[in-house]
This record gives sequence, C-alpha cells and structure tokens, in this order.
Amino acid sequence: MSRIPLAEFEELCLTHVPFVGQLGIRVETLEAGHCIVRIPFRDDFIRPGGTVSGPIQMALADIVMYGVVLSLIGRVELAVTTNLNCNFLRRPRPADLVGDGRILKLGKRLAVGEVLLYSSGEAEPVAHVTCTYSIPPHGTGG
Repeated sequence: MSRIPLAEFEELCLTHVPFVGQLGIRVETLEAGHCIVRIPFRDDFIRPGGTVSGPIQMALADIVMYGVVLSLIGRVELAVTTNLNCNFLRRPRPADLVGDGRILKLGKRLAVGEVLLYSSGEAEPVAHVTCTYSIPPHGTGG
C-alpha cells in the first residue's frame, strides 16, 4: 500500500511543481515501490524528425520516480533527484508517453529506481532510465 494516496500525489505534482502541471500528467498506478504515469500527447512535444523530445521523456521519468519514492516514504516534498541517467532505445512515436517505474533499493538517505518509458500501445520501451533520489533527514522533508 502506498504511503501517499494517488490523488494527493497527483495534486502535489500539478500544483507544487508548475512545469509538471503544464504537462497534463495522469497518475495511473501508485503502489508501494511502483508508479505508472501517462503524459497525454501534444504537438509541442515533437522535435525535428517527428519524435517526442528527450526533455519530455526525462521529465516523465523523473516524476514517475518521485511517485515511486513517495509511495514508500510518504509526502516528503524535499526528496530530490540527485542523478538521472537516460538511455534512449528507439524513437517514440507521436502518442501518449507512459512511464512505469519501480524501486531497486531504498535506504535511509538514498533511493534508487528504474523507469521504462513506452509509447502508448507499444510493447517495446523507448527509453530506460535509472534515478537516484536523496531523502532528507527525518523531520526536514515535509
């Protein structure tokens, strides 16, 4: 069971992180150590060559990982990304992007996870992302 309700996490993302609010994300799954988020396709996400831009893909991966971490530690707004490594595997087609993330290791101060990104309806991932989040000391994160 997630330590932050899905609706609360979605509201946190939409209202407290203005850029994420502009993306129109929809949280589809939020369970302990697992999160799935969708970004509805928009024409302004396309870069030359007709593919969804890298910054949009990395933003999705980062917000998915935020969900994974908060699902385990609760609403700790000051948990922050310390590393994000993205391997672009294939061109995402002009469609919704879906990020599916899970935890690999949760420690007292760091959380490490991975996110697979998909073009909606496709079986093969378009990117593989690993993320590390810093967790603030108890009592300083909310």
